[in-house]
Amino acid sequence: MQNIDSNTHLRGESIYLDDINVQHGTLYAACFDSAIAHGKILSLDVSGALQMHGVVHVFTHEDIVGQNQIGGIVPDEPLLADGHVHFCGMPIALVVAETDEAARAAVKKIKVEIEPLEVITDPRVAFAKGDLIVPPRKFNMGDVDGAWSTCEHIFEGVVDTNGQEHLYIETQGAYTVPAENGSIKVYSSTQGPTAVQRAVSKVTGLPMHQIEVDVTRLGGGFGGKEDQANTWAALCAMATQKLKRPVKYSLHRMEDMRMTGKRHPYSTDFKIGLDKDLNMIAYEASFYQNAGAAADLSPAILERTLFHCTNSYYVPNVRATAYSCRTHLPPNTAFRGFGGPQGMFVMEAAITKAAEALNVDASVIQQRNLLVTNDELPYGQKVVSEANECWNKADELYNIEQVKKQVTDFNATNKQYKKGVALMPICFGISFTNTMMNNARSLVHVYSDGSVVVSTGAVEMGQGVNTKILQVAAKTFSIDPAKVKVNSTNTYRIANTSPSAASATADLNGKATLIACNAILERLKQVASNELTISVDRIELKDEFVFVDAQKTETTWLQVIAWAFMKRVSLSEHAHYATPEIHYDKTKEKGHPFAYHVYGTAIITTTVDCLRGTYEIDSVKVVHDFGSSMNKAIDLGQIEGGIVQGIGWMTLEEIIYDKEGKLRSNALSTYKVPDIYSVPKEITIEFLDTDKDNLAIFKSKAVGEPPLMYGIGAYFALHNAIKAFNPNAKLAFDAPMTAEKLLMGLYSK
Repeated sequence: MQNIDSNTHLRGESIYLDDINVQHGTLYAACFDSAIAHGKILSLDVSGALQMHGVVHVFTHEDIVGQNQIGGIVPDEPLLADGHVHFCGMPIALVVAETDEAARAAVKKIKVEIEPLEVITDPRVAFAKGDLIVPPRKFNMGDVDGAWSTCEHIFEGVVDTNGQEHLYIETQGAYTVPAENGSIKVYSSTQGPTAVQRAVSKVTGLPMHQIEVDVTRLGGGFGGKEDQANTWAALCAMATQKLKRPVKYSLHRMEDMRMTGKRHPYSTDFKIGLDKDLNMIAYEASFYQNAGAAADLSPAILERTLFHCTNSYYVPNVRATAYSCRTHLPPNTAFRGFGGPQGMFVMEAAITKAAEALNVDASVIQQRNLLVTNDELPYGQKVVSEANECWNKADELYNIEQVKKQVTDFNATNKQYKKGVALMPICFGISFTNTMMNNARSLVHVYSDGSVVVSTGAVEMGQGVNTKILQVAAKTFSIDPAKVKVNSTNTYRIANTSPSAASATADLNGKATLIACNAILERLKQVASNELTISVDRIELKDEFVFVDAQKTETTWLQVIAWAFMKRVSLSEHAHYATPEIHYDKTKEKGHPFAYHVYGTAIITTTVDCLRGTYEIDSVKVVHDFGSSMNKAIDLGQIEGGIVQGIGWMTLEEIIYDKEGKLRSNALSTYKVPDIYSVPKEITIEFLDTDKDNLAIFKSKAVGEPPLMYGIGAYFALHNAIKAFNPNAKLAFDAPMTAEKLLMGLYSK
């Protein structure tokens, strides 16, 4: 089953926000944003903009009919600045004009006077001042304080991880169109149609039933459009509400980079204790999350950092504390992995520090402490583990010791070039950690000609979820996939959607589709039973024919549909699915929050030019726990893309804000992402096929976020190459490992 979008993508016919034909009378918006990270607005003069040719109106917070507030988890994020600005890029005013060019030209005529206030960009400084987004969260298991005395070896350290720019191909944007009776239709580049609907409702004061949000697909999201698409939709809707005309706003790339949040940077203190056999006995971590100026999704991301703080290892005594610190940067937001990678990187750094101090290979500590089935994680869930199976299969296929020997032999005979190798096991939980969000609905119609249309809350953003949902319908009905169409995601067809995030979209919406299709199928079998006067348990619909006692008859799928239609039997079903078994008690920080976990092991090798400080990723060899993959082509693409994106975060992608909170890595000339020359020379993926019962759709485990964490291994492979050149190098655990940092590390003392 190929990706159903391949043909239209290739031909340039796929519909994105900018491909929607605009209506006559459409206006265009552009934002005037703050050049100061923190300050008090003394005066705002928009008169110059209003005098520009083509300008229709300039909106400020005073024009908002409803609430000047778009904060979801915490109501701390004004749509337009009111009295103060809190980050560079914060929207202050919105120009609406007859053309895009006129709107952007008018923005330059707006004048604002801002009294600068103290700018904080470091989460530890914010913490010291007590400026937290939400109260701290803490996970406890065992007796950490008592366990230290039983440890043979104890190590402490500091770890820093930078942010990451989403750099989706399609920038943020929205197009709002007035409808009858004051309603508004919103076309949005969003992963969360209902989140947009709520934000627009809040800002306009309109009830949600008067706001229709429609999404055909996104040109990438990676979490950056889970919550941050709300701003642009709300701005356009605010203008449409007042002007009664369609309004469109598609951000330019540098606008998008300047005004939107990134992956959260973290600064973390750790302490790890091992016994004489290198078993991990105790682990303690304090995470300082740089949330930016408003909560956005930071509290939930903070929570997942804690959920994944021990990665793929069993540690009997754990204390992990996380602080969400308010700074004067754009509100940071969801990014593939959702806080999990930041927690896992700290654990891998702790293992590396211990291994180097004890003069053992880090992989020895890693393998010895891998989770086994029924081990308990710090939040109380017991695992069904594939960690050792993935590691052992990787060893069987790729010969870990042989890879290490090849690296050692190379390094012994080369002075200018050194290789490094690292292993990266992963364990990632699948579900929204907010239990209430783990639900979905699917609306399935079978038409009288036998064709089928499916509507769900899933948003297609390049991950192939529409293809998988189509597969569910085609397989359940046992019909040609060409007979099935997946509709755009629309809040009038499917209400109260969870965002397409948490790697759970295919599971949740696929399961709802399965329920809906099965309900229709059972009705069709009953119709066939009545018409053929054969008991229903003898009937099967297969390959578009009726089978009786496993024998094909001449009765077709279309004939059964015709019978059902004539008999007034419903050919539609609206089904609801809620993930069973999961629960979590935040008052105790214990529960069973995940439907299942995904496991895997990667072996990453690198080569460093020790004269120039440049490097290459030679290979990434992976054994990944797919469950029983329902679409290996799509899953393989997700794994490869996730690996490269993870490597980018760990190596090339350095976000730089200056002390005044201005983004300096603000264009593709100053922010580097992996290209064809910097991706691994070889990526090998081996499927760990298991047929165990799980809560995934058709037992096909999620692949959206887990593979990104393999990229963490690239950092430690480079770290090891530096150590091979300079065993006395003093290396901080500070990601990303850019060429500049690597060169400094090579010659550190």
